[in-house]
Amino acid sequence: MGEFARTLQTALRDGLAARATAFEWSEEYGVGGTPVDVAGVTAESDRGPPHDDAPSVLVAVELEVRRADPANNTVKLLRNLETGALDRFDRVVVCQVFTAYYDLVNGGVSTKRENATFVGRLAADAHEHVSYHAVDLPVDPPKRGADPPDGWEASVADAVRAVERAVDDASG
Repeated sequence: MGEFARTLQTALRDGLAARATAFEWSEEYGVGGTPVDVAGVTAESDRGPPHDDAPSVLVAVELEVRRADPANNTVKLLRNLETGALDRFDRVVVCQVFTAYYDLVNGGVSTKRENATFVGRLAADAHEHVSYHAVDLPVDPPKRGADPPDGWEASVADAVRAVERAVDDASG
């Protein structure tokens, strides 16, 4: 992960920590032996198997800056759902945040993004306690060594609000 990608990752975590305070937010959260870029877990998540009282929730945020195969992240989560690595959560909210790198010049998005969102929707359809949300982060990531684009912080704030809405939708 490049320097700007790490900056975005930390900004997402910090923004979510400030807005969605019912969760403990961290970077590189381990799920089934592989890290999720940013994750929020409710304190109840440490109780073990799901319970009927307050639900345990995992919010998994995968940040796609310039990844050659973003579908790999959604496949990784689907694989962990199938193996039971996420069974301790009553609810799993997956948000895959895509930079403008995946946007096409003439409109629309790349097939790489389409494939990733397709796999994410399949995972959500296959597991009733899982929701999937593709989130736009309209930032053109700079190439190695270049300065970050103007206004990236406002775009991160918008993405944080979109993740927060996804969590609210999954809860309600």
